[in-house]
Amino acid sequence: MTLFNKKLLSGPYSDYVGDLIDNDKLFQKLPTQLLTFNNAKTPKGEELGYLTAILYFAPYMLSGYQMCKFAELAQCHGPCLNTAGRGKFDATQKARIRKTLMFHQFRPEFMILLVSEINRAIRKSKRMGLKLVVRLNGTSDIVWENTPVVFNKTDPTVPVYSFNIFELFPTLTFYDYSKYPTRHKLPKNYHLTFSYSGATSFKPIVDKWFDKRTDQNIAVVFDKVPENVFGPIFGPIVKGDNNDLRFLDPINVTVGLKAKGKAKIDNTGFVVRAV
Repeated sequence: MTLFNKKLLSGPYSDYVGDLIDNDKLFQKLPTQLLTFNNAKTPKGEELGYLTAILYFAPYMLSGYQMCKFAELAQCHGPCLNTAGRGKFDATQKARIRKTLMFHQFRPEFMILLVSEINRAIRKSKRMGLKLVVRLNGTSDIVWENTPVVFNKTDPTVPVYSFNIFELFPTLTFYDYSKYPTRHKLPKNYHLTFSYSGATSFKPIVDKWFDKRTDQNIAVVFDKVPENVFGPIFGPIVKGDNNDLRFLDPINVTVGLKAKGKAKIDNTGFVVRAV
């Protein structure tokens, strides 16, 4: 008897994940930890007084579930940040797959654990004398403002209550990057930066974002981050690798990010070449 149901999986990696479900002992139990505080840029945030808690899922279809709706159009599933840093190690990938499976197949238990983890992170930040901020889409693109927190284990369709996570923690700041072009009506404590791709197939999405945008900034992955305005559609450059605290950025800027992991050799158009 397996814990996760492999019959619910789809996509090019479903056989691989199904094999993990059948044969890897880790996949016979639910994760007990969701958030991480280890990221290449989080120490830079701590220097500014912020502790960042990040949730990393398995992106795109790597878990057998689609976690990044626009990944193929943006051509970012190959050079994904998932392959950068610790993300390239097998144990890390398995942990992200397990969390993703739990999110989809054990949603009430997942939400209970997430709320508990955020409360634990709040206590941790207070001990450190830092302000907690939370990023839920470390390697995914879930529309969290439309995702209810469901605590009813017996029938997830009948929630005890169904606030989204932002309403449960109104004094916390949450932030993310997203390739959705129309996510503009957001909770006051949720800051979103639009994630650009230079791939030709993603151009209609970028155009739609420009048509709908209010005060949302845009993040661009460059092979080499330019110092100033670059091209006809980008505003003044803010170097996003200095820290990950996008909610501190001024309005109407481009957040320049340097290509990492497999993105260093990307030729799909996702990474913008600063010539």
